[in-house]
Amino acid sequence: MRYACPVSVSPSAPGTIRPAAGRRLLTAELLSIGSELTVGDTRDTNAGDIARGLTARGVRVARIQALPDDLDAVTDAFRTALARVDLVVSTGGLGPTPDDLTREALAALCAETPAIDPRLEAWLRDLWARRGLAFPELNLKQAWLIPSASAIPNDNGTAPGWWVDRPDGGIAVALPGPPREMRPMWDGWVLERLASRGLGRNVEERTLRLAGIGESQAATLLGAELLSASNPTVATYARADAVDVRIAAVDEGDRTARELAEAAERAVLAVLGTHVWARGTTTWAEAIDDALNELGWTLATAEAGTDGALATLLAAAGRRRRAEVVHEAPGLGELMAAAASVAQRSGADVGCAVGIRSRGADTAVSVTVVTPRGEHQERRLAFLGGDQGRLRAGLAAADILLRQLRRAATEPQAGASLRGTRR
Repeated sequence: MRYACPVSVSPSAPGTIRPAAGRRLLTAELLSIGSELTVGDTRDTNAGDIARGLTARGVRVARIQALPDDLDAVTDAFRTALARVDLVVSTGGLGPTPDDLTREALAALCAETPAIDPRLEAWLRDLWARRGLAFPELNLKQAWLIPSASAIPNDNGTAPGWWVDRPDGGIAVALPGPPREMRPMWDGWVLERLASRGLGRNVEERTLRLAGIGESQAATLLGAELLSASNPTVATYARADAVDVRIAAVDEGDRTARELAEAAERAVLAVLGTHVWARGTTTWAEAIDDALNELGWTLATAEAGTDGALATLLAAAGRRRRAEVVHEAPGLGELMAAAASVAQRSGADVGCAVGIRSRGADTAVSVTVVTPRGEHQERRLAFLGGDQGRLRAGLAAADILLRQLRRAATEPQAGASLRGTRR
């Protein structure tokens, strides 16, 4: 039998409150509460999850803060955040111990006194009774409410959240810290009620994934005017496997978010189009698998000196038949033989071999791709040496391989040889 946390109906419960007329929830700040975060003992994943969800709904997340278990600090953070934005969401500080102070902070902010809600108390006591355990009176704190708050049900723990409506139409939402409790409450209860209160705006998002260029180079080519625009926004991010360009737009005047995003995308592609290898959250394994599927081919790889950087990138590729990794880097001629050999021995259609050598503080990368339609050899210089150089060598090899597969798909009669060298 499932014991659902009751929702205590108060004068300010969602659906009965009278918020400030016409106030939409367009801006937000997030508070991550708990000294375990500020001393580095616990990694905060909640704020990122919530921020992504809000951003996808057209809400601008203006600030994310981690706060210790200090009543003055938490109270002040709620007060100042609610003065700046429409919505404040906190996680953590809802446990039963004296250092869990989120309820006290919200009560102080509202100048209201917490009191035990009878329905929440009955629910809490029943959680212990059905296990045959004595109820710890310390946990009565988790049954507190103030007149401005209503309880957010928690079916996976003992800490109901709080939904607090402010007289000006702003909202504070307090959720527990454990993700297994927070996420179902956020996804299954809070977002629905926020949407009914006018959460966000129509938003159009798209991400272009780049290879063969660094973030600073990409930003330079995009230019300050495009990168500083407020709608649509264009931003660059250096990821482990790519440089991403994220475009986000909201409806403005007589132009839709889609129209604004499309215009920005055209501007990005005009200067960076040759570096775009994928969109959204596509991985190298997915992109290369798609290209192999289109051709009906399979793949085998061989690496020398990279510690398996390419194999790691392509670990989830379903059409890869074999991956060989050795430590000694061969010459370019030997790479051609290695690519053909690994393909032949594994029965794959495509062989890709990559080898590296140190070149000063950077890494020289040599890549060979052998397909049923020809051969291609290419050299590149990867920024930095050591682990970073090896990682970038794997990325360079994946980029070269993907380009050759796509070329084969679009130029099936391109001739017997695809050989070429680029320095």
